[in-house]
Amino acid sequence: MKWKRLPRGTRVQDRRGAGGLGGGIPIGVGGGGLGVLVLLAFILLTGGLPGGGDSSGGPLDAFPQAENTSPAPDPNDPLADFSNRVYTDVEQTWVDLFRRGDREYRPSTLVLFSQGTQSACGGASAAVGPHYCPPDSTIYLDLSFFRDLNARFGAPGDFAQAYVIAHEVGHHVQNVLGVMERVENREDSIRLELQADCLAGVWAYTAEQRQLLDPGDVQEGLGAAAAVGDDRIQQKSGGRIDPESWTHGSSEQRMKWFTRGMRNGDPAACDTFSGEL
Repeated sequence: MKWKRLPRGTRVQDRRGAGGLGGGIPIGVGGGGLGVLVLLAFILLTGGLPGGGDSSGGPLDAFPQAENTSPAPDPNDPLADFSNRVYTDVEQTWVDLFRRGDREYRPSTLVLFSQGTQSACGGASAAVGPHYCPPDSTIYLDLSFFRDLNARFGAPGDFAQAYVIAHEVGHHVQNVLGVMERVENREDSIRLELQADCLAGVWAYTAEQRQLLDPGDVQEGLGAAAAVGDDRIQQKSGGRIDPESWTHGSSEQRMKWFTRGMRNGDPAACDTFSGEL
């Protein structure tokens, strides 16, 4: 991925090495159809995604800068630099998309941390993995997960990492639209996660249109989606595959919905709350 072409943003807090509380709770429940319909309505009324790669709404830096709570480590660290640039680009994609629909996009924040840090969800820890906390509209990411994504899950590549970031921003989009408030059961949780995969695919479409992808990047994204399927994780942990315990969907489902979002960049294709998965 040609991620170095992307600008850096200011809505990233780097708390690595600052210590903090672990014991975070996994976020990934919430959802329902109303917010999806609102999203689909304004996309259909305004003609879909903005074309090309130029921003129609100005840079994300126009938003107030998130307060940095600790001295930041080297911002030129490759993984931190990559995460900042990709996150900023994914956010800008949704800024532009919402503005096309004459709606305001409330920006999120990305926190990079190591081992553990505090959050509005009771704390964030590396053991939880990348996750989104709705009360503070913040994505929490321990960069060691990207190494695990390669070594433990067998999903190497920078676009695999970009998929993870885009998925978490997808949860923020759901929060802005009120979708996350409507999860009532485990199946709703799965539909929420698969929709975030589809929204990640919508961003991937825009990246491809802007010629940011290298050969093999799409396969890296699909590989990451497959690697974090519930069935694949259960299989790797040595347990039996138990669909009744799933919370995110199977590898096949996650690849299907990521592909659907990326096929033509149309968020209207991301209504996971209607029909079969």
